[in-house]
Amino acid sequence: MSKSRSPEIITPKSIGPLASLPLFHNLEGRKVLVAGCSEAAIWKAELVAAAGAKVAVFAGENPNIAAMENVEIVARNWGAADFEGAALAIMSTQDDNEAKAFVMAARGHGVPVNVIDTPALCDFQFGAIVNRSPLVIGIATNGAAPALGQVLRGRLEAMLPQAIVVWLKLAQKWRPLIKQRNLAFGQRRAFWHRFASRALNEPTKTPRDADMEKMLENTPVPIGEVALIGAGPGDPELLTLKAMRALQRAEVVLFDDLVEPSILDFARREARLIGVGKRGGGPSCAQTEISALLVQYAKQGKYVVRVKGGDPLIFGRASEEIAACREAGVTIEIIPGISAAQGVASSLGFSLTDREFAQRVQFVTGASKNGGLPEQINWPAIADNSATTFVYMPRSNFAEFAQKSIAAGLDADTPAALVIDATRIGQKSFYATISKLPAMLNDIPSGGPEMIVIGRVLQNAGENNGCA
Repeated sequence: MSKSRSPEIITPKSIGPLASLPLFHNLEGRKVLVAGCSEAAIWKAELVAAAGAKVAVFAGENPNIAAMENVEIVARNWGAADFEGAALAIMSTQDDNEAKAFVMAARGHGVPVNVIDTPALCDFQFGAIVNRSPLVIGIATNGAAPALGQVLRGRLEAMLPQAIVVWLKLAQKWRPLIKQRNLAFGQRRAFWHRFASRALNEPTKTPRDADMEKMLENTPVPIGEVALIGAGPGDPELLTLKAMRALQRAEVVLFDDLVEPSILDFARREARLIGVGKRGGGPSCAQTEISALLVQYAKQGKYVVRVKGGDPLIFGRASEEIAACREAGVTIEIIPGISAAQGVASSLGFSLTDREFAQRVQFVTGASKNGGLPEQINWPAIADNSATTFVYMPRSNFAEFAQKSIAAGLDADTPAALVIDATRIGQKSFYATISKLPAMLNDIPSGGPEMIVIGRVLQNAGENNGCA
């Protein structure tokens, strides 16, 4: 029996270092000074004018610049007095001395400055922009890879059709109307979630004011619910889109020790994170306590996400948590994940059901609720030479498991492998035969999630396994 432990509220990790702080500047009616008449300078002038700024372009004595709305072309060079009252200052020049003088003058007047293509003299940078105003997305790589920023911009442009602007402008109109309804916070949030879902799923449909009333009618007073999600075998990129959306919506997240920590980064920053560690052979929270927490937070009207590694329905004690929610009248949604077994097979590069070696796949647990080897294991099935067997929680009883498998008729030279941290950075794989692997385990430190796979399919593993 493993020792018990209490659930632990985890403080979300602080945001990582930022190369620069993304800000969105309100330039409506503000003065912006632009010096130079290069294509880059004119483009910057057009950009800030599109944001509502009153732009003065100092283009020298003989400017050859087409007229632009909200842009004044000044046929002289800039002077120190021109910075008075400016919100931003931008310069394009090849003259280092002129650039430094411009920067000194701007900063002397407390005006943030940008010298195009000269990052060392810039207080701010312009990033790649996706314009679906009032939705504006800025992308910056801080000079590391501008081409990557442009590629990301292209992808976002493809994801957000121009027609979504209609929905966004309607949101501006509806927001004060919704506020006047004096709805509960949870109900308002549920309405805007529904709005966002429709805007993204039906961007080309023209919404009308009547749609607001329909969406309000179909937005029930929020009640708590639980989402039981599988986090997959480890690699965060193997998390399903549906599981990711649940995490982004979560108000409370209960997670196991074996869940890859970076997966929790998908959760809302204000979500309460609670570690309810369950690790074979280590201190674990009582299952009854975990189930009680799910019900408790859901009864408070919160959206609770229970995160388990792999697929929650395979040796994850999901049935107990599902039953607790149902008995308490709490709605629970189950979001499956890529199983740990699939993660192992993909990482080692073999098919679970290779036609030459396997006609069956079986999942078994190596530890019962009392800690020993389960009594109900079907040993003739384990000994089947045409099966691929995955042993979950394998380490503590594997010597006995191997002995009984061989006694039931499994060839002692059947390939077997222990995999630790499948699909994660730092994955470790140890190959042997079913008869030799138990002795090897004594010299292999335990670490992250572990799985033992047994079967002739390992002969096709993509690593030099020594089992052929």
